[in-house]
Amino acid sequence: MVALLRLIVAWATLFVVGTDLFVVSPLIPLIADDYQVGIRGAGLAVTAFAAGYVIAAPLFGHLADRLGRRLVLTCCLAAFAAANFLTAAAGQLPMLMAARLLCGIAAAGVTPSVYVLVGSAAPPGRRGTWISIVLTGLLLSLPLGAPIGAMASLKLGWPVAFLFLAACSLLLAPVHRVLWPGSRQTVDRRTAHADGISPIALTQQLLPTAAWSTALYGMYTYLGAGMTGLGYGPGAIAEIVGIYGAAAFAGALLGGRIADRQGPATAIHVSLTGMAVCFALLQFALLHGVLVEMAFAVTSLLAQVFFPAQQSRLMAAFPTRNATALAWNNSALFLGMTLGSLIGGQAMALGGFTAILPISAAIAIAGWASFSHYLPRTAAPRTS
Repeated sequence: MVALLRLIVAWATLFVVGTDLFVVSPLIPLIADDYQVGIRGAGLAVTAFAAGYVIAAPLFGHLADRLGRRLVLTCCLAAFAAANFLTAAAGQLPMLMAARLLCGIAAAGVTPSVYVLVGSAAPPGRRGTWISIVLTGLLLSLPLGAPIGAMASLKLGWPVAFLFLAACSLLLAPVHRVLWPGSRQTVDRRTAHADGISPIALTQQLLPTAAWSTALYGMYTYLGAGMTGLGYGPGAIAEIVGIYGAAAFAGALLGGRIADRQGPATAIHVSLTGMAVCFALLQFALLHGVLVEMAFAVTSLLAQVFFPAQQSRLMAAFPTRNATALAWNNSALFLGMTLGSLIGGQAMALGGFTAILPISAAIAIAGWASFSHYLPRTAAPRTS
């Protein structure tokens, strides 16, 4: 019963954090009107969150390993709630930017801690599956949490979404404190060296994450605009996004299952290889107008196999520093999102949406190559 409650609360926490991240995008027009600024100015709210997350995640990962994952999680959830209250109460755009920066900083202490606590509590041979289950909370926040928040904001004003998220965070913080055992790890230099925690080792381990994220979000960021440019209407685009989201959900669960049964390395190889092939097939489908929905579904499914497997692999590779490793992995994820949006935007400006796909395929191949190159020296054993 306790195990089930832990999974539910962890899932809900990632759903709240994901909704906080994704709900800003549909609210940008409302925020721009409220503050009498342009869309680009209001859009900096998304950038501020991402910047705070990327910068703070490694610090909180280190603190979680030193002081305890439960302590960092509960404190950061409380800070996350406070930052959302400040977001709702911001009277000027600079105050909003500062609040969103604080939200990103606080979120950076929440998500890696959740992954580590769940992975550490998983039964033998089930680590990848448990991580994939809570990961679906983050994935479902995009097609479910963000639209609900946007609809509520249209009727009640955009601050209501952040007030609700703040209240949820405040409720979750004490629940986490009760559900998870307290822990504090002392890590000396010999242990850190044995775990390979060094800039070179981390870079080697995280290159696949950065490549995966860059390839995937280079395409996904411009999916709506790209499909519009290809002549698809709002209804068809909504259907494609829905199919894409459902396939992502299934892919995350599949990735955890493969990681547990065949090992994380197998799941990662399947994902990166499949992505490269699927981007090419997706380009063919779009250019010829055949099996487009199926091509998006298979691409999304195989892409999402990667992340739970990579999280599981890093926990096994850095057994006494897994919070630090997973925090850096999440920073690599956000870095890839940023790079993907920049690369994808430039490719789309030059050649349209289909021009992004071969570039994303090449980046996925580069991620596969970097993983294969370093695997003999850094491969983690299967979780048990």
